[in-house]
Amino acid sequence: MKLYSIHHLPEEERPRERLMQVGAESLSAAELIAVLLGSGTKSKPILQLAHEILMTFGGLPQLAEATLTELLAIKGIGLAKAVKLKAALSLGMRVSRQNSGMRYRIEHPADAYAFLKHQLEDEKREHFVVILQDIKGYVICQEVVSIGTLSEAIVHPREVFYPAIRHKAASLIAVHNHPSGDPTPSPQDLELTATLVEAGRLMRIPLHDHLIIGRGGYISLRHSGFPFGL
Repeated sequence: MKLYSIHHLPEEERPRERLMQVGAESLSAAELIAVLLGSGTKSKPILQLAHEILMTFGGLPQLAEATLTELLAIKGIGLAKAVKLKAALSLGMRVSRQNSGMRYRIEHPADAYAFLKHQLEDEKREHFVVILQDIKGYVICQEVVSIGTLSEAIVHPREVFYPAIRHKAASLIAVHNHPSGDPTPSPQDLELTATLVEAGRLMRIPLHDHLIIGRGGYISLRHSGFPFGL
């Protein structure tokens, strides 16, 4: 099987080079995974493989808990890649446990933007993410709900609220990016938000806000006057 490395990408899109130029904090989770793995396959470029890994497990917290057997079930992941990924994620979990006293509280849309901007600003496809919060507004975790195309991500309320139910969240914030760089909400964004607000009301897990992240900025639908009913 012929391997296709990161070097087959245009230089400005290579995660390894981007890490050296702008720092690891500026890379998305998928790009960091791509740097770790180094190469994809003939039919699956490395960034596609990295995105597939995230989508398979639903986000970094679930990926960190994946077993080697589960990782090996993904086409394009051999034993060497699975072991490398498992080792890196285990190190991250150890650091997280050591810093467990440091909790992040979201009190303003700017806090949510700061929490996810490095992950979403430079993504070339739409990512829909939920930030789950406890009763005092502290972040429980964040999960990628959907990864779409250049212009849309297909999202269903059950996919949005399932992580909130599983983690016993008191509320949530929806966040997605516009790869075009313009955070102006589309009619579809507004329609989806209204649907999620109603679903949250019925489930008693309120949607506090929906942020749209563009290039270098964001729009908070709550601060824009959208009726969240809270």
